[in-house]
Amino acid sequence: MDTIWVIVIVVLVLGVVVGNITLLKYSAKFKFPTPPKPVDDDKTSKGPANKSESKKTSNGFDDEDDDW
Repeated sequence: MDTIWVIVIVVLVLGVVVGNITLLKYSAKFKFPTPPKPVDDDKTSKGPANKSESKKTSNGFDDEDDDW
């Protein structure tokens, strides 16, 4: 094999490795939205104590209509 092809392959492999490491460092800075906390049945049957409890809080997801 020619020396030029060996150099090209080594550069490509190093580029992939360095790219993956930088991608891991970059993606570690992201914060994922937290899922909503389970609702206690005792609190919901009595009704909200004040207005702030009755408001729906956003959990960062768009699919509010999905009931799993």
